[in-house]
Amino acid sequence: MSHPHPDLSSPPPLAEGALRIVALGGLGEIGRNMTVFEYGGRLLIVDCGVLFPEEEQPGVDLILPDFEYIRGRLDDVEAIILTHGHEDHIGGVPFLLRERADIPIVGSRLTLALISAKLGEHRINPVTIQVEEGERHDFGPFGLEFFAVNHSIPDALAVGIRTPAGSVLHTGDFKMDQLPLDGRLTDLAGFARFGDEGVDLLLSDSTNAEQPGFVIHERNLSEAIDKVFRQADKRIVVACFASHVHRVQQVIDSATKHGRKIAFVGRSMVRNMNIARDLGYLTIPGDTVIDARRIDDMPPEKAVLICTGSQGEPMSALSRMANRDHQIRIEEGDTILLASSLIPGNENSVNRVINGLTRWGAKVVHKGNALVHVSGHAPAGELLYVLNMVRPRNFMPVHGEWRHMRAHADLAKLAGVPSDRIVIAEDGVVVDLHKNRAKIVGAVQAGYVYVDGSSVGDVTDAALKDRRILGEEGFISVVVAVDSTTGKILGEPEIHTRGAGIGADAYDDVIDRLQDALDKAAKDGVNDPHQLRQLIRRSTGRWVNDTYRRRPMIIPVLVEV
Repeated sequence: MSHPHPDLSSPPPLAEGALRIVALGGLGEIGRNMTVFEYGGRLLIVDCGVLFPEEEQPGVDLILPDFEYIRGRLDDVEAIILTHGHEDHIGGVPFLLRERADIPIVGSRLTLALISAKLGEHRINPVTIQVEEGERHDFGPFGLEFFAVNHSIPDALAVGIRTPAGSVLHTGDFKMDQLPLDGRLTDLAGFARFGDEGVDLLLSDSTNAEQPGFVIHERNLSEAIDKVFRQADKRIVVACFASHVHRVQQVIDSATKHGRKIAFVGRSMVRNMNIARDLGYLTIPGDTVIDARRIDDMPPEKAVLICTGSQGEPMSALSRMANRDHQIRIEEGDTILLASSLIPGNENSVNRVINGLTRWGAKVVHKGNALVHVSGHAPAGELLYVLNMVRPRNFMPVHGEWRHMRAHADLAKLAGVPSDRIVIAEDGVVVDLHKNRAKIVGAVQAGYVYVDGSSVGDVTDAALKDRRILGEEGFISVVVAVDSTTGKILGEPEIHTRGAGIGADAYDDVIDRLQDALDKAAKDGVNDPHQLRQLIRRSTGRWVNDTYRRRPMIIPVLVEV
């Protein structure tokens, strides 16, 4: 089994007749999916998504793939293929198109509608090419075939990539629900036919590789959702992803059945549901939807709100409701339905929101206490099914954390893929498919690129570390006036703190220490400003650590007189 090594060097030039595969995101993480294929000097990109920040990344809005690997070769890009319309697969497209706006965007009808609306907000007019399952299209040396797959959003696609170096099947995100709400089955026959032709490399969704068995049918949830509506006496607030059209349809059906009106809350939710309705993916009776501003005029037992925030995102509508920072106030007896799976890493944020909502007297229904969501990703039984149908010569698990990819690799071995033909890579690791064999040949830069407001890439890991220290420990600023010639301290240092939890009456001891240290430095002839600032920082930091066992940020300010 091939695996990444921390000492991988830059890859050699691509051999003639070889296909290069570089994931710039989506390996070892849930999100930021982006894979670059190279053949004959031309590039093909599959997906370009974002990752949402965690608590240790304060102030960050989004995390993008690092485009540095392809930045100097954007003119070589034939197209960006979007497998479906989830943010972790399309959210990075506007930032890539800022660098070359005319890269063709290829996807299904709904996917293109969602990305076009997003690009419109960035004032980018994209070049789009709509495709459907069963179609074949050529983009430079890449011959593409598209397959229908079932997922938690309509119109998802897998893509087969034919090149002179061999054939690759990229499943995108998928599951094999045999009774899908929209009747659109995963094209198992197409997978089998493609496998019969000979698949040299399979890249397959690993998110649920640790889960045994087969997926629960989406339609099984309708009764559970309807039970929530039957038992609710007051308002119902449903939180789900803004792209989960199927789940919203189930909520609308129950609301209509029980005579309730619906209001969509949040810009992305309103936008996406309007797009889905206009394209016929969402069926809403004419008088069911009302403006969110009218929701307070409705009797509580007749009102349903559908919003974002199922992952505890700090600025989402549901989080703001939990914090009493939203125009919609949660009241005693309201029912909150979290109709999404929990993305790994979001547990604390979601629990915080649940506790906040419960505090105001709401009943919170979630996957942990009711069957109100099923995953959009194939569990182990379905992944084995695909491996056995496709029978790939080489296998590379994608779209998952390390434990998911390892579990998927173990499934591949059970299905008969030789261990030395299973490649477990991470973001930036370069895999070449040459002479029917996939091997790791090097690595390229593929770090996190942080979006903070209008800033893209300016926030560094060092800056995030500073933010964490400021948030957890506060800061102490020490202002010292010194003689610019002798380095001798002039007057008493001034100390200011914020968030460090140290009272002003505690400064006398550290001021004495500082004066002694600076006087000694002056006698030793030390008058370099940088050395003096370091001395102030060390002396103050040592005092805080010894006295309070804390490590706030120390900011020395040297005023030379």
